[in-house]
Amino acid sequence: MSTHEIEQLKELHRKLEDVVEARLREFDQLWLDADEERLFEELVFCLLTPQSRARSCWAAVEKLSSMGELRCPVPARIQMELKGVRFSRRKAEYICMARDLFMLDGMLSVRARIDPENLFQTREWLVGNVKGMGYKEASHFLRNIGLGRDLAILDRHILKSLVRYGVVPDYPRSLSRSRYLKIESEMSDFARSIDIPMAHLDMVLWYMGAGEVFK
Repeated sequence: MSTHEIEQLKELHRKLEDVVEARLREFDQLWLDADEERLFEELVFCLLTPQSRARSCWAAVEKLSSMGELRCPVPARIQMELKGVRFSRRKAEYICMARDLFMLDGMLSVRARIDPENLFQTREWLVGNVKGMGYKEASHFLRNIGLGRDLAILDRHILKSLVRYGVVPDYPRSLSRSRYLKIESEMSDFARSIDIPMAHLDMVLWYMGAGEVFK
């Protein structure tokens, strides 16, 4: 990792900072203002993203939501709309199971399962109880509803960049809980060392891989 490469990264952050912060504020507003159905859409999006393009996943969520299919999901009908999403049958089942999990006294209650004061514990609960949700997806969901600015979303774009900048020695082929948390801690230390907020660094590194600031 050279000083020149770090300066280039910081310069890119300066260029993207306003766009990144605006997007993060949009996420923050979701927790404050969004109804339970809107929060559930973000959960569905994060369940769809493994090994699939974010744009295709969000398009599928928007289609399902507009059709009302997320309110009373049926796996076969959900799967039909997951165009461009890998493992669509399995993910359709995950969505239906998640809907059941977040029902409380007949009402969708996503907020009831989330403790904003203890996000690491909340993430553990999500990983342990939401089928198809690992640490990356749980971190992504919490960030997208305005609660996870200090959590790492270790997708392939982020991991490749962390290798590039010498934060981790090599690209991990699998991520156990301990490995994920170790890399997250190392990424957090790196963010502090270059004076870029963790959530900003995540989005800048994702931009470097995907070419846009999205979700």
